[in-house]
Amino acid sequence: MSLLEFLILLVIAGICGSIAQALVGWSAGGCFVSIAVGFIGALIGPWIASKIGLPELFVINIGGTEYPVLWSIIGAALFTALIGMLSPRRV
Repeated sequence: MSLLEFLILLVIAGICGSIAQALVGWSAGGCFVSIAVGFIGALIGPWIASKIGLPELFVINIGGTEYPVLWSIIGAALFTALIGMLSPRRV
């Protein structure tokens, strides 16, 4: 994987993480947090989909690495909701 492909992967992960945080309505940080949430969602989402037996619907292939966009957003939304429930409330 080249540097350009890695940067594109970071941008896509950041977009997926931002969409997930917007869907849940809770955000803990900025761009780097969105990228981290997008990558964690890329691990959680496809794992849950495979356990349920659902197909990968929208996959982007970047330099031989497949990135499941739809399941990443769903997994990131679940992860963000979980973190939002476990974190202390601000007054």
